[in-house]
Amino acid sequence: MASVNCKVAISLFKRTLCLGPAQKPGGQRSLLTVSRLQERGLKEGRTVHKCFTPQNLAVCKLHSVTLPRQDSMSDSLQTCYKYLNQTSRSFAAVIQALDGELRHAVCIFYLVLRALDTVEDDMTISLETKIPMLHNFHTYLYRADWRFTESKEKDRQVLEDFPTISLEFRNLAEVYQKVIADICHKMGVGMAEFLEKKVESLLDWDKYCHYVAGLVGIGLSRLFSASELEDAIVGEDTRLSNSMGLFLQKTNIIRDYLEDQLDGREFWPREVWSKYGKKLSDLAKPENIVPAVQCLNELVTNALQHVPDVLLYLSRLRNQSVFNFCAIPQVMAISTLAACYNNQQVFKGVVKIRKGQAVTLMMDATNMQSVRAIMYQYVNEIYQKIPLTDPSSGRTQNIVSTVQKLSLSSGPLVSRHSFSPIYLSCAMLLAALSWQYLSTVQASEEVHTGQ
Repeated sequence: MASVNCKVAISLFKRTLCLGPAQKPGGQRSLLTVSRLQERGLKEGRTVHKCFTPQNLAVCKLHSVTLPRQDSMSDSLQTCYKYLNQTSRSFAAVIQALDGELRHAVCIFYLVLRALDTVEDDMTISLETKIPMLHNFHTYLYRADWRFTESKEKDRQVLEDFPTISLEFRNLAEVYQKVIADICHKMGVGMAEFLEKKVESLLDWDKYCHYVAGLVGIGLSRLFSASELEDAIVGEDTRLSNSMGLFLQKTNIIRDYLEDQLDGREFWPREVWSKYGKKLSDLAKPENIVPAVQCLNELVTNALQHVPDVLLYLSRLRNQSVFNFCAIPQVMAISTLAACYNNQQVFKGVVKIRKGQAVTLMMDATNMQSVRAIMYQYVNEIYQKIPLTDPSSGRTQNIVSTVQKLSLSSGPLVSRHSFSPIYLSCAMLLAALSWQYLSTVQASEEVHTGQ
């Protein structure tokens, strides 16, 4: 048996894009929801408008996004979008809100990694079979007849009908094919490495998060640049793209301590937790709550080290649909870290972002000024909670100070609530729809946890 089930998050797809309550392993975690009107617009080929605030927040404009007509797509591409909706729930709408041909490239990228992840997650596949499959999976993209019909996972249709996905992969422009195949190859190798390897050191933690999340960030960035919707530097600066993924992945690993313990999985690095207990599971014992919280705070501090890279990455984005795609999960992550920091609840249950808070973040994170304001707000919340006796308090204060300075570096922060009446009406609609979606997710989570 594998000592670590890689539990691949597929950073901007699966575990690393979370809203509100955690879900059980394997469940889809969506970025945001889209109205039924927008879904109908997709099916009927209508032009759907989304509202966003420009950089100066002075004027609100309606940005037209023409979603693809199903009758204008090939049967195989329509099938791919069907699988996208089946396996990613409402996150499919976010992919379909991307501009131009980037939409199809990210759709196929998602499905390829979903198929790879399904192989990794299937514990009924022996290691003798699984490891070669993971190593060679990128080659199956060029084999028109390759499929796998022995999976027991719920998303097995992406393996059983892989020929449809690989066909649309080969229909993409070569520049997109190269990116997807390269990331698929690297991720498959990384998955295989951690099938029988535990996360021991902080270097291991970074490496694991790179394989399951950083690579996705790198791949997406390269697709953004290949589409020419973003400058070449976005795809070339792999350090920043990797940090985008690591920040999301570490946040979810930190938050999901108890869930992973209940499922027999361990992702917190031994190098850190061994300073606070003999076994990672010991941190959940009431008598160990003080060292447990100190361990938690040290890991939160480590994750915060990626925020400066996140701010720089987002500041380079020029396309509105790409900015929204990238910024929303990052502000969700910082709010989650702020909720987790110095919080005993991490070891007792689920730390949840309030639904109203999540909706507000989705409405606000549409421009760089607001993102800087959000980052400043939540690192300040962390600063207010730093215990003077905490072993990592000095390091926490230093990184918080750095983020605060970066958030203010482009001038005074603009109020996140200085929106025009047009923007507010659009935001209220989004809020209502998002509230409905988050209520559904929370209800599902409560059924899972028996609450």
